Amino acid sequence: MTAVLQIGDRTINLDEIVPLLKQYGMLPQLLKEIVIDNSTASIPLTEEEVQNAYKQFYQQQQLADEQQLQAWLQSRSLEREQLDYLVTRAVRVEKFKQDTWGSKLESYFLQRKEKLDKVMYSLIRINDIAIAQELYFRVQEDEQPFAELAREYSKGPEAQTGGLIGPVELGVPHPVLAKMLLKAQPGQVLPPTRLGDWILIVRLDNFIPAQLDAATQQRLLNEQFEAWVQAEISSALKDGKLSADNSTQS
Repeated sequence: MTAVLQIGDRTINLDEIVPLLKQYGMLPQLLKEIVIDNSTASIPLTEEEVQNAYKQFYQQQQLADEQQLQAWLQSRSLEREQLDYLVTRAVRVEKFKQDTWGSKLESYFLQRKEKLDKVMYSLIRINDIAIAQELYFRVQEDEQPFAELAREYSKGPEAQTGGLIGPVELGVPHPVLAKMLLKAQPGQVLPPTRLGDWILIVRLDNFIPAQLDAATQQRLLNEQFEAWVQAEISSALKDGKLSADNSTQS
């Protein structure tokens, strides 16, 4: 057995590392980092990209000079040659995302758009169908404002906001409710509908289409990247390329 760590009176041997990682729930994160490194280590960076990465690193860590940098490295038990890896890793990962999925973003956005569109809606939820019908007709006939009825009758937290919810993405509400809202027109009050234990009266107040702006692009890149990482880990474990059950012994 090869001793790799000494912590107090305890010696950690090489064959204990993987079981300990599993015990502390850290093995999935280690596998994730290995998968990412294997795919991004060879991605080239320009001198400007490296300089910008270092500039951002110094700002984030509030380091002003070489002395502070050495202290930072020492506090983390890091060597100077490991610094380039740490500083430039995020840049390489982002370039990998762009190289792999950047050209496919528009089609992926169209697949996801229905759940990314946002809505503002007003909701009353109660248990009694007769009361629900009565409230629905009051709203339809403009006898009483929706917000007033929601504050008085709704049984959920939306009563505190006069029934108003949102804006929220259409992927957030219950799928049945999301489908109702997707088919409605702004200002339309939908008839009482049973959903689980509740009877809902819903009004679509505003529909906000998703846009493929910079923030959405980054989000979609991140989604695809994370899905890819998890698939790579699962495949590696299944094929025996990365073994979570075997440890190296010497």
